[in-house]
Amino acid sequence: MRDEEWLATLFHDMWESKFPDVKKRNNVIVRWRGKGQNKFGHIRRLKNKDTEISVNSLFKEESVPEYIIELTLAHELVHYMHGFHSPYPKQFKHPHQGGVVNTELKKRGYGGYLVKEKLWFKEEWLKNFQKKGEGKVIVRQLRNSLRFF
Repeated sequence: MRDEEWLATLFHDMWESKFPDVKKRNNVIVRWRGKGQNKFGHIRRLKNKDTEISVNSLFKEESVPEYIIELTLAHELVHYMHGFHSPYPKQFKHPHQGGVVNTELKKRGYGGYLVKEKLWFKEEWLKNFQKKGEGKVIVRQLRNSLRFF
């Protein structure tokens, strides 16, 4: 079952295997949060200086491939290492400046996941929202949106 413990274990294992050079400089909490139509994940700094990485709660469903969740976590961890909502110094003015996130993900072995994610988004994610009765306007917006922030 995809509960908070499952998500935390996936995150820990992924960090250890794919990001061993990135030191944990504060408490990093991962959780399921929100049911956004165009947002797979989010990172923010809490008032107590912890970092929270949230993954779309709709991804709890077993129909969502695990690689989508891992890619979402990895994407947010790249923001963390670049100094967005973390104790690290900011390396860029904007979090997605010049494609830095995807470049870093490819360096760390996620290139294949990025390709699969695009296909899954187009063929499966939109269908899932249509099934949930989200409406044609939202589906149109999804087709043109970025999935990560």
